Amino acid sequence: MTESLPAVSRTAVGVAALRAYESSRPDRLFDDPYAAAFAEAGRSALPAAGEGLGTLFYPQVVIRTRFYDDHLLGSGCAQIVLLAAGLDTRAFRLAWPAGTRVFELDLPEVLAFKDHVLAEQGAAPSGDRVVVPVDLREDWATALRERGFDPAAPTAWLAEGLLIYLTPEEAEGLLTTVGDLSAPGSRIAFEHRADSSPGSMIARAKAAAGGKHVTSLWRGELGGRAPEWLAAHGWEPSTVTRAELATAYGRPSDDDATAGGFVAAVRQ
Repeated sequence: MTESLPAVSRTAVGVAALRAYESSRPDRLFDDPYAAAFAEAGRSALPAAGEGLGTLFYPQVVIRTRFYDDHLLGSGCAQIVLLAAGLDTRAFRLAWPAGTRVFELDLPEVLAFKDHVLAEQGAAPSGDRVVVPVDLREDWATALRERGFDPAAPTAWLAEGLLIYLTPEEAEGLLTTVGDLSAPGSRIAFEHRADSSPGSMIARAKAAAGGKHVTSLWRGELGGRAPEWLAAHGWEPSTVTRAELATAYGRPSDDDATAGGFVAAVRQ
């Protein structure tokens, strides 16, 4: 089934492999019991990028996974929307409060592969999981509403590993739609990279051996303007660096502020 995955989605298999490794550690920051099955089922889709790229991305994947888990579970929202849900299994592995609905949006091919692997594992969601096969560059809002999404209810949104694959115009368009669908008190989180200096994640990935197959897919996102853009469009943003989170989680890190971090915002 991996042959049908578009190139941008095949990176999700590599990310699953990194989550599987983290889940095997005794000091793991999260536990994804299905990540290893995705990595194994999608092995043929993984390009030979070398260990260097995986080593580079590993701290980013681990820190962001834990940060986003906390963002969603601590949001107080009973409506969760995972934009480009990929192969993460939050609808299955997190302890959702009763009544929580988790909407997973991604390309049909990705969700079909995901559901196939989960079915083989006998996985059962811990909340009300609603799958929405859709291209986020098209009219995904209509598809979301048709599956029962309520724009009047506060929503916790997540755009994990997504915006970097969009042009600035596409990223603004997607976030504008999110804003239009967000009641006061809604929340959103995604990666924020302040610059592309030599020490940044983007610069290091571009310089890494075997990195071109990933970095050639990157389109620029908001170019470091995320907090300002959100503030100008009805959100109250805050930022945190990966280095700050690594310290909070008790993980060693040689990151500085240019290595990147995350933005979280509340709808006003």
